[in-house]
Amino acid sequence: MNNIKYNIFLYILIGITASMLSSCKKSYETVPLGQQINLSLAFDPKDSLGTEALEFLLNVYNVATPYGYNRLSGNFLDAASDDAISSASGIPDIQKLATGAFSAASPNVDNVWSSYYTAIRSATVFIVYINRVPLAEKLPNGNPARPAYRSEARFLRALMYFELLKRYGGVPLLGDTIRQITDNVQLPRNSFADCVNYIVNECNNITDSLRTQSQVTPSNYGRVTQGAAMALKARVLLYAASPLFNGGNIDPTNPLTGYTSYDINRWKLAADAASSLMSLGTYSLMPKYSDAFITQATPIGSNTEMIFWRQGGSNISVEQNNGPIGYTSAGGNGITSPTQNLVDAFPTDSGKAITDAGSQYDPNNPYNHRDPRLKMTVMYNGFLWLNRPVQTFDGGLDKPGGVIQQTKTSYYLRKFMGSFESVSGSAIYSNTYHDWISFRYAEVMLNFAEATNEFSGPTQDVYNVLYALRNRAGIFSGTANNYGLKQGMSQSEMRVVLQNERRVELAFEEQRFFDIRRWKIASQAYNIPLTGMDIQQATNGQIFYNIIPVLTPVFRDPQMYLYPIPYTEVIMNPNMKQNPSW
Repeated sequence: MNNIKYNIFLYILIGITASMLSSCKKSYETVPLGQQINLSLAFDPKDSLGTEALEFLLNVYNVATPYGYNRLSGNFLDAASDDAISSASGIPDIQKLATGAFSAASPNVDNVWSSYYTAIRSATVFIVYINRVPLAEKLPNGNPARPAYRSEARFLRALMYFELLKRYGGVPLLGDTIRQITDNVQLPRNSFADCVNYIVNECNNITDSLRTQSQVTPSNYGRVTQGAAMALKARVLLYAASPLFNGGNIDPTNPLTGYTSYDINRWKLAADAASSLMSLGTYSLMPKYSDAFITQATPIGSNTEMIFWRQGGSNISVEQNNGPIGYTSAGGNGITSPTQNLVDAFPTDSGKAITDAGSQYDPNNPYNHRDPRLKMTVMYNGFLWLNRPVQTFDGGLDKPGGVIQQTKTSYYLRKFMGSFESVSGSAIYSNTYHDWISFRYAEVMLNFAEATNEFSGPTQDVYNVLYALRNRAGIFSGTANNYGLKQGMSQSEMRVVLQNERRVELAFEEQRFFDIRRWKIASQAYNIPLTGMDIQQATNGQIFYNIIPVLTPVFRDPQMYLYPIPYTEVIMNPNMKQNPSW
C-alpha cells in the first residue's frame, strides 16, 4: 500500500479483514495490510452448516441495521430535528448536527460513509462466495436456504446504498466486483437516478427468493423477508419522487444531487410500490399504538405491524436512558427532551389541530383531551408514571434544576417504553422487548397516501389511510365519521395534513429528520426557535404554563440538504465530486 489515492478502499479492505477474522473460530495473528485475504476461512467448502459464512453475514447485519435507540453519542437522531433536543450539558454532538457545526473535514455524528462502504464490500464478498459453501439448510417450503441468504446480503447492500443516497445524493456503485488494493479505485459518483434504479432493481430481483413473514422462526428472527424488500423499494421510490430530488434539485443541472427534471409519474411508482405491499394482506396495524413497539413480530409474538427490525432483546435500556430523573428506584437519565414544537403538532382527541377554533384546546390545561398518541409518545407535567405524577414544573422532582442532567423542555420521552412493577413499595422498570423497527406497516400506509395525493389528489384511499391511523390512535370519529378531517380538501391542504400525521405517528423513528429535507421544508422547520414549556407551580397548587425558546437551530439552505462527501475522499480522488456549497 504505497499510494494514498486508494483511501476509500483502504478502509474497505481493513474492514473486511477485521470482519473475516472475527467470523473465524481459529486464532490468527495480524494479516499484513494489502495481502490477499484467505476467503476459505469464512467460506469453507466443507462446512455444510455454513456456520462461519452465516456469522460473516451477521456482521453485515450489524452495520447495515443500526440500533436506533440513542444511537448517536447517546441520542436519538430526532434530537437533531425540530422534534427534540438533547438534555446533555455543553454542546453534544447531536446538537452540532442541528446547528450546522460540521464540515467535510469534520463530519457530523451521523456520517456513515466509511462504515457503510466497508460493510457494502463485506456484503459483496458474501454474495460472490456463498456458493462455495454446501449449505444443507432448507426453508420451511423445502427450497434451499442458500439463495435466501444471498438475497439477504443483496438487500442489506441495497439498504446501505439507500442510506448513503438520502444523505449524500448519488454515490459510487460498486456492483459485484470485489476490488483489490492494486485495482483502479478512483471511481466517480454514480448519478442519483443510477442509484435509485440500482436499488429498486435489486429489490425486484431478490423478493421471490427471500423468506415470507410466515417463515419467520426463532432461529431466523429478524432476518430479511419479502416484505422488507418491498418496503425498501416503496421508501426509495417515495424519496425519489419527493421535492428535494424530483423537481427541487438543489443544483438543478447536477445529476448527482437529484433528477434534473420533474416527473409526476415518480409519485405513481411510489404509490404502486406501497400498494403492492399493502395488498399482500400479510401486515396490519396493531390494535394499540404503543404495543407496536414493545411486542415481538409475528409469528414469534403477535406484532403484525413489524416488517423489518433489529432484534434488541428484553431489557430496560430505553427506559433508563430516557426516563424521568426523579424516580430514583427505577433510574432514569432523561437524555431526550421532546420539544413543544412536537407536542403542539398533536391534535385534540377530536382530530382537530389545537389552532382550530373548534378544537376545544385549553392552553391552561394543554394536555387534556389530546390525541392519545401524545401520552404514548411524550411524558408531560402531571403524567402518571411509576405510581406518581411526573413533576416537570420548576423545582419539581423531575426538573429540580442545578447541574444534574434533566429535561430542558419540561418533557420526557415515553415512546418505546414498557410497563413497570412494584417491589416492596417501590416502582421499577420491567424488562421489555426493544426491537428497533426499521420498517413498519403504518409508514407504508403513509407512503402510499402521500404518493397518491401527489399524483391523484386527496382521493378516498388517502382519506382511508388517515381514518385507519386515527381510529387506531383513539381519536373520536365524530358524527360525520371523519376523525376531525375536513372533507373536500385540496391537494395542498391534504399535503399539510399528511405531513403532520406522519410527524406524530412516526415520531422518534428516524423519519422526521429526513422528511423535512426530502419535502424541502427544512429551512422553514429550522427557521423558528425550538421551544419548551416553563411551568410554575404556585403554593396553592395552581399551574402556570409559559412557552420558552430552548435552542435556535441553524440550517444553511441549500447546503445542508445533503451531507458533504468526507474531505478525505474528495482530496484523494479527483473523480469524487463534492456536494454543492461544501
